[in-house]
Amino acid sequence: MSSQSKDKQGPPPSLYLPLEEKLYRVRYEIDSDHAHIRVDPEVCGQCREKVCTFICPARVYTQDPEDSNLVQVHYENCLECGTCRVACTRGGVIWSYPNGGQGVKYRFG
Repeated sequence: MSSQSKDKQGPPPSLYLPLEEKLYRVRYEIDSDHAHIRVDPEVCGQCREKVCTFICPARVYTQDPEDSNLVQVHYENCLECGTCRVACTRGGVIWSYPNGGQGVKYRFG
């Protein structure tokens, strides 16, 4: 197969999967004794933008439905990309690497 015919194939179908389908392909070993992400409720309570709720590609952060000043963390969805640490300029995200053998496990790639 020539390189020209390879180029005509286009991107792989996995690029067109919805986020939920892509997240399904990732496995996470939950460390129930050690959540590797926490948020500082005092810092988050003063933040109006709540950048973490829309910047995270895995939707780890959501606004608390009972108190819009608070942010809930669903760390079992985390892809460990670090976007939240960079985006939260106030230091409200407390992130550490999961304990050895825990955390994200990529199944396809």
